[in-house]
Amino acid sequence: MPNRPNLLFVMSDDHAAHAISAYGSKINTTPNLDRIAENGMRLDAAFCTNSICAPSRAAILTGTFNHVNGVTTLDTSLDNSLWNVAKELQAAGYVTALIGKWHLGHGPGADPSGFDFWRVLPGQGHYHNPVMLEEGGRIVERGGYVTDLITDDCIAFLEQHQADEEGKPFALFCHHKAPHRSWEPAPRHFTKYDDVEIPEPHTFRDDLVGRAEVIQAVRMRMMDLDPIVDLKAAVPDGLSEDEEIAWRYQRYIKDYLRVVDAIDENMGRLLDHLEVTGDSDDTVVMYTSDQGFFLGDHGWFDKRLMYEESLRMPLLIQFPSRIAPGSSSDEIVTNVDFTPTILELLGVERPEHLQGRSFVPLLEGAPPADWPSSMYYRYWMHRDGSHLCPAHYGVRTRTHKLICYYNDPLDQPGAHGPADPVEWELFDLVADPYEVNNVFGHPEHAAVQAELLTELARLQAKVGDEPFDHSGAPPSA
Repeated sequence: MPNRPNLLFVMSDDHAAHAISAYGSKINTTPNLDRIAENGMRLDAAFCTNSICAPSRAAILTGTFNHVNGVTTLDTSLDNSLWNVAKELQAAGYVTALIGKWHLGHGPGADPSGFDFWRVLPGQGHYHNPVMLEEGGRIVERGGYVTDLITDDCIAFLEQHQADEEGKPFALFCHHKAPHRSWEPAPRHFTKYDDVEIPEPHTFRDDLVGRAEVIQAVRMRMMDLDPIVDLKAAVPDGLSEDEEIAWRYQRYIKDYLRVVDAIDENMGRLLDHLEVTGDSDDTVVMYTSDQGFFLGDHGWFDKRLMYEESLRMPLLIQFPSRIAPGSSSDEIVTNVDFTPTILELLGVERPEHLQGRSFVPLLEGAPPADWPSSMYYRYWMHRDGSHLCPAHYGVRTRTHKLICYYNDPLDQPGAHGPADPVEWELFDLVADPYEVNNVFGHPEHAAVQAELLTELARLQAKVGDEPFDHSGAPPSA
């Protein structure tokens, strides 16, 4: 038995918390993911600090915000000479492995580092018959479904570890491609949900009136999905626009849920393996996603924005010796906090440069009196030609959210007037949990607005991020 606990860190891509039944999903069930919640804790206020794949992954690995680790957009790679949690665990005697999606660049300066073994998808990879890469440029080609194959490789690593590394703990990072766009189910799930009408979300018909102009221009509506690539079918003839939007949602959400089903099944395989080998009690099991996702909420798909469905990450953790079964926490944590938490759970000292804070006290049911009541978010990727999402940053507290949009992705100078290069949104999350009523500038919210502006500036100073110059034009990056 290892002197220190093992780690099984499972991360999917774009898996919204509200597509997990442990989080009260109204559209699907996930019995194996629910097992983690039943055996441990469900964190209800886990948030990403930049809702896009590569930046979130970099924040998790490095324990730093994106302006520090340098991965601010999808176009930037993670410098593999930087410190990361795998290197620290490796130095502490762990056998480390990364299997699945990397998405932080490839080549001598960007390949995974700190892992005794890695096998990753190039870029996004493919759902069916995926090619994978290993150290030294080796290519692995196999037939099969990507979620199954990643799990096969993870179980093979665990079996090999048990045979060869008895007495040494493992840290396995299992990173799934699913349920990233475009959604391609496993053959066994092709017809699942065919006879079911998936309910539309509460805000599906949101007209976005009162929201920032740049938000109203975002291209993430059902009509922006490619029928052939994303929906795998031509639009039926004779539909009204409203009927077509409803048809598109059903096509989209059913394939999304089908690829989630494979995630859940394979999570069950991993949990079963730990139980059979007797490692379950000595292994920290974490399940998360690199960010949330819009499942028709506000009429959208995708992520990127600071709205709740995109901002919130699922986070389920079990570790019987320190986490009570069936527990939950609504304290705010972020992906920058994951690494210091992992290190503390595994008994490894944390470096001083980490910007996150361990939330082990929350897992043990004893939140400190000084636990943060707010979090900072920033999305840089403003020249996104497909989705037209604006660059923005903001602050979320337990009760409110303030968002500042500081560029126009349509690149139309003066689109908001030369004296007003920015737009703001303020939401009262208690009175307006669905974020449909922007109250920025309303006199009755002046006091909380001022408090949030102050808190935003405080958080930016704390993490060392540079705000744009309000007195001039917004920055180009």
